[in-house]
Amino acid sequence: MDGPRSHKGQDSFIAEQVRTDRLQQLFRQSVSAVLGSYLAAIMLSWLCWHRFEHNLILGWLTILTASTLLRISMFVSYFRSPKSERTPQRWERKYWITLVLSASIWGGGAFMVMPADDLLSQALVMLFTVGMCVSAVSCYSAYRDMTLVSIGLVLLPCTAWLLFQPSTLQVGMALSIIVFAAFAARATHKMSQALETAFRLTREMERANSISTRAAQTDELTGLKSRRAFFEHAQQLYDECEANRLGLCAVMLDMDHFKHINDTYGHQVGDQVLRQMGRVISSSFRSTDIHGRLGGEEFAVLLPDTSIEVAIEIAEELVQTIGELMIEPVHRVTASLGVASTEAGHKDLHSLMNNADKALYRAKALGRNQVAVAQ
Repeated sequence: MDGPRSHKGQDSFIAEQVRTDRLQQLFRQSVSAVLGSYLAAIMLSWLCWHRFEHNLILGWLTILTASTLLRISMFVSYFRSPKSERTPQRWERKYWITLVLSASIWGGGAFMVMPADDLLSQALVMLFTVGMCVSAVSCYSAYRDMTLVSIGLVLLPCTAWLLFQPSTLQVGMALSIIVFAAFAARATHKMSQALETAFRLTREMERANSISTRAAQTDELTGLKSRRAFFEHAQQLYDECEANRLGLCAVMLDMDHFKHINDTYGHQVGDQVLRQMGRVISSSFRSTDIHGRLGGEEFAVLLPDTSIEVAIEIAEELVQTIGELMIEPVHRVTASLGVASTEAGHKDLHSLMNNADKALYRAKALGRNQVAVAQ
């Protein structure tokens, strides 16, 4: 049952990421559309200044200016906010409100200023409204519903009025606008689907890459770092401690008589012992410490900013914890540990780990199930 639930959870997480990607594209693409729609209204008013009623033009531009400033303030707030707060839950509703307001003002204003008896002015108004719709298709393509609502609010008032006029030319103009709107709606649907698919594929590839990277760095059996990942992080930690003049201790751990456990009880029991070791090691150290499985039954831990005395205490507690493990049918599990410190003057990571390894073998030679310190 855990598998399907986990899969659904991952799908839900990707869906939320895709939704956030769509929102980011919406804000990035539509800044120019907001300014462009305002400039289009000014240009239309300038071209038809002597054909439109001046009071209507000024009133329309005043209201449009207010709505444009409102949208600009929203954009400024969005781009100034931390990335963690740029979520669909926080911004989609705000965007919808400002879009509907702006599109309604544009479509309603264009209808109000359009003269009832001037075909040339009517054609110019419709030309500009079509241009606004083309802009909507390109800028709001990530959101199909937004695009369709924007097109409808801008085109509907003037188109509906032309459709019921006595002139064949006016009716033909309205019908051609309706045909255009139908094609624009179809194109919007395809563009929206293509963008969502692209966003989803990108996020799924990122997740797959993250999973493969994590798998390469993690020992599958114990959950600790793999040998390669351990030494990559160990070198970084060694360099940091050396640069900051901090002490660094290395602890090497090897299970006692592990081959006997495998030969007597089978490899499944041996694997269970290693899993338990992974849990013990993971829970016994700080988040700043680095630990990993170097291979077989051998483990290593690096303790930054730690004196040799403290490292010995930690290692002895670990020996005691391992000795208290109850893993059936194995009667007793023990481990030998070797400890070394940079305080002894080791010049590199290899030298430090090598001395801890020598101490580990000395612990085994002294009878196992104990801690030995590098000489």
